[in-house]
Amino acid sequence: MIPYSVLDLSPIPEGGTAGDALANSVALARHAEGEGFNRYWLAEHHNMPGIASAATAVVIGQIAAHTSTIRVGSGGIMLPNHAPLMVAEQFGTLATLFPGRIDLGLGRAPGTDMNTARALRRAMDNSDNFPQDVTELLGYLEPADPRARVLAIPGVGTKVPVWILGSSTFGAQLAALLGLPYAFASHFAPASLGEALATYRQNFRPSPWRDTPYFMLAVNVFGGADDAEGRYLMSSMQQAFSNLRTGQPGPLPKPVDDVDAVIDRRMRAAVNEALSVSAVGGPESVRTALGALVNRYEPDEVIITGQIHDPAARQRSFSIAADAMRTLGQARAAA
Repeated sequence: MIPYSVLDLSPIPEGGTAGDALANSVALARHAEGEGFNRYWLAEHHNMPGIASAATAVVIGQIAAHTSTIRVGSGGIMLPNHAPLMVAEQFGTLATLFPGRIDLGLGRAPGTDMNTARALRRAMDNSDNFPQDVTELLGYLEPADPRARVLAIPGVGTKVPVWILGSSTFGAQLAALLGLPYAFASHFAPASLGEALATYRQNFRPSPWRDTPYFMLAVNVFGGADDAEGRYLMSSMQQAFSNLRTGQPGPLPKPVDDVDAVIDRRMRAAVNEALSVSAVGGPESVRTALGALVNRYEPDEVIITGQIHDPAARQRSFSIAADAMRTLGQARAAA
């Protein structure tokens, strides 16, 4: 069976608060654990009125403390915002508190605007140092080198699994070169998905971290009782993406019956393209769409996201996704 996981941005719903968003994430994580999800990842974004997971390592600790078996990690930590040593210490601490359950996904983008990047006290060109920073970070998580003058404590020897995240071939090349697992952001930037996946698999070099390539596909799922409800639930994410593209980010909007009435035609086309790697509709439609994506890209794992305004509807959508993945796994096993 292909493992299936959760990517959560801890969305702040329109009419709600950051406290509501974080409480909803804890509840969703507990629900996901019961549905057999493999991982629960949170994403780092800053100065975003609709996202409550800015202090990502802190939220990971909270999620891990309220669950028992599901792996918890970052999807991801935006490394240009941080010193590698501090990330190693944070995740080394998490791995010490929750042994065998912590993942560290790393991204190259700052995850914010230029003014906020300056407020984070990091140089604006730090993304150019990403490969060197990843290598430095890996070193802090390996067993202690007797010659090392700086150690991550906690962190040294924990060998927290490190992933490279990406939306282009750059991350694919780096993950292949370093022999690390790779997750592609196809849930919002699918244009280079096929090329990046081929680059990663063709150029992968075995490493102390992995012997073989391991690819995770990100998919939006908006599952409802029927196709109409699935489309209705998706309208919140469509509005949010349109608002972001037009420089007006805000809380996650309430869903609408007619999304074309609130997003103009040209923007709707851009939003649809960005969110094209999605499974939307009733249970059968979600299962069919996920099956087509799995057959096309043959991922080693699928990570599912879906920004849905109502927390109960979001939990039901993830249940529909889990049922679809279990059914697909059973069908593949029987084939």
